[in-house]
Amino acid sequence: MKKIVFALLIGLSFIGTAQTKSELQNHYEAYYKQMRLQGDVNGIINALTHLNILNPSEQRKDTLAYIYANDNKHMQALNTIGIEKKDSDSDLAVQVKAISLKALNQPKRAIEQFEVLYLRNPNPFLAYELADLKIQIGDPNAAMGNIDYGIANAKEDMKYAFYERQQPYEVPLKAAFLHLKGLVTFNLDRDNIDGALTYMNEALLLDPNFNLASLSKQALENKKNPPVAAPEPEVPAKKGKKKKN
Repeated sequence: MKKIVFALLIGLSFIGTAQTKSELQNHYEAYYKQMRLQGDVNGIINALTHLNILNPSEQRKDTLAYIYANDNKHMQALNTIGIEKKDSDSDLAVQVKAISLKALNQPKRAIEQFEVLYLRNPNPFLAYELADLKIQIGDPNAAMGNIDYGIANAKEDMKYAFYERQQPYEVPLKAAFLHLKGLVTFNLDRDNIDGALTYMNEALLLDPNFNLASLSKQALENKKNPPVAAPEPEVPAKKGKKKKN
């Protein structure tokens, strides 16, 4: 009899636990939906974290990491999904790793993830990210392949945003690639300033307000024709005092 009562108690405790877990999950699912309606990022993160504890899910974890990254919390994003290159990662997970590693100034690791995305779905935007990162790590030859692909495949309606000024601005993606090609041309041959300037001018033809291309063009022109330093003014010789006889 005691054994039967004990077994019943154990069974009831499992039922109670299951009900509590189910109730909590329903609560946080409703909470998640409400936070999304309100646009409350912290609330969404809180809800997804609880849901992932109650019922772990790779898809939910990837979503949580994406929300962290989209909120510029890149370290938290990577702590959620890791930084390892994994073939089993979803496109969303690879994207989060790529943009977060780039934001945290880890270009070599970021390239690994962008290469995965590029192999899965090659497009000019990914090619630009790869070219830019390869220039940063001092691999202009590898960058040139991505640049040539981008110039050939960038469409007129494709834009790329730059943030080096106080006010961000967009330029045609093809112009952005031409600017990179000018930089790489100069990096590969420091004497080929005219070749580099050709690409800068092409970029500016597509968008005369491309500030970064204007700055690069000016720097190249200064290297080609260094400004002549103004002669230093002559200091008049001091006149000695006449000695009295």
